[in-house]
Amino acid sequence: MDYSIKIGGEAGQGIQTIGGTLAKLFAKSGYNVFTNQDYESRIRGGHNFYQVRLSDKPISAPSDTIDILVAFDKESIEYHAKELTKNGQIIYDSSALKEKHEAPYFLDIPFVNLATEHGGNKIMVNSVAIGSVLGMLGENLDMLFDIFDKIFGKKGDEIIKGNINAANAGHDYTVKHCESCAFSTGDNDIAKQPKMLIAGNDAIGLGAVASGLKFYSAYPMTPSTGIMNYIAGKEAEYGIIVEQAEDEISAINMAIGASFAGVRAMTGSSGGGFALMVEGLSLAGMTETPIVVALAQRPGPATGFPTRTEQGDLLFAIYSGHGEFPRVIFAPGTPEQAFILTNKAFEISEKYQVPVIIITDQYLADSEWTFDRFDLDKVSYSDQRLRGNALQDLKEYNRHTFTESGVTAMGVPGDSTHLVVTDSDEHDEAGHMVEDAETRDKMVDKRLFKKLPGIREEISPPVIYGDEKPDIVLVCWGSTYGILKEVVNLLSHDNKVAMMHFGEIYPFPDTAKFNYLEILKNASLAFCIENNATGQFARLIRAETGFEFKVKINQYDGRPFKVNSLREELNAHIAGL
Repeated sequence: MDYSIKIGGEAGQGIQTIGGTLAKLFAKSGYNVFTNQDYESRIRGGHNFYQVRLSDKPISAPSDTIDILVAFDKESIEYHAKELTKNGQIIYDSSALKEKHEAPYFLDIPFVNLATEHGGNKIMVNSVAIGSVLGMLGENLDMLFDIFDKIFGKKGDEIIKGNINAANAGHDYTVKHCESCAFSTGDNDIAKQPKMLIAGNDAIGLGAVASGLKFYSAYPMTPSTGIMNYIAGKEAEYGIIVEQAEDEISAINMAIGASFAGVRAMTGSSGGGFALMVEGLSLAGMTETPIVVALAQRPGPATGFPTRTEQGDLLFAIYSGHGEFPRVIFAPGTPEQAFILTNKAFEISEKYQVPVIIITDQYLADSEWTFDRFDLDKVSYSDQRLRGNALQDLKEYNRHTFTESGVTAMGVPGDSTHLVVTDSDEHDEAGHMVEDAETRDKMVDKRLFKKLPGIREEISPPVIYGDEKPDIVLVCWGSTYGILKEVVNLLSHDNKVAMMHFGEIYPFPDTAKFNYLEILKNASLAFCIENNATGQFARLIRAETGFEFKVKINQYDGRPFKVNSLREELNAHIAGL
């Protein structure tokens, strides 16, 4: 069983409400779920869609085809009717769209009339639509009513009752009139364990909370805002301060200040906002202040495609900031990786006193996946700060003492009689500004060359999925993980193929732990697949290892790759072997 439902319409028509509720219901029912969105940069109007895929097998990407299309505008039919499967159905309200379709795969459901008659208000068309979809799938509504209780509990019994009645009306109408519906989710009596449903942005936020985050500052910028929203929702429960800054310059400087004062701090933005943060990034590098930054990419330059997706900021993140100082770059491919790598970002940032950047994008940020659970054994917390007696008992304390590892103990200002001093100018061990060449050399060595060997040891090698000795290798990084995984599954029927996914990108993984270069060199054909125009990751691999890809597949239209079209393109190259 593997079905995809697409809800299309204008912004403001409740597309996310319908899709999000269905996804939550399917996850609670124990199905594997994957959701993705496509929306324009406007509050009302335009054409948006929300796609929900559910299956009884693990899934990691959206389907190229759809089984049920819920059309709230004419554009949904125009753009997406061609995506229907052989037995696919389109449900719509002819009175609302002011047009009637006679083809057998159309089912005209009077959404507005049913909402008004049974729910008491036309605003409840969303509940009618949800009930209709569940009726087509042969699902009962009991779990939906539980969800309604939680969503509308504060609004009173009348609102809950109205939505229940509206959903029932849509369900009953569909069951009665959809004679050609051939969908079935299986035996509903089989007990299924509820699954966790989580999006990439929420997973980053959850990872930050689990890592002891106490201060988050940001200026809202799509697609990074969801991280701030999630953390703000945990503010009271976990004693976190969330500050909406006036701009991104303030946001990073606030976070640096909070970190210097002794707490774990984070900020986040998209490309244009991150551009404003680079001076602050260098400040963190010079003062050796731990900070974690979420960089949620979107197509640029300038404000570009605000609500679309791209992997165009990789080299920008690696080389951002003036001067030479170490930084760490992570690019998770799944929400679980996002959760675990966010924790690792905080641990490395604190341990080596360097900025760590977590790269995501709109596709991963907004897509939801189901998991049985996250592997909490991979989460750790180690407090690196010297506080209270630990700082008080030192005979002498200098913030930037030269050490063999380049790492100096961090004292918390005000926790002892020792003065904690640092400076954005070049400084000596005590943190006071200097001008001499000898100290400059020693400080650069301390911050950069002495820390890098330890940092490199922390970087994990790429993840390999597929054949152990592949003839064909698909190399990717960041958010393309799930799409490439499904492509590998399809190609593996006829080929010895594997995916090589890089989630820990910089410093570049050492081959001493795992010689991934041998796999690339021994393959008959190695592809580098990226959502950008210039093949930034392919260029990075060549710079770091000398390996050059013969085939690069790049997509930069603001949309994620599609599984079937990517498979076809790969097959065309493979056929030429």
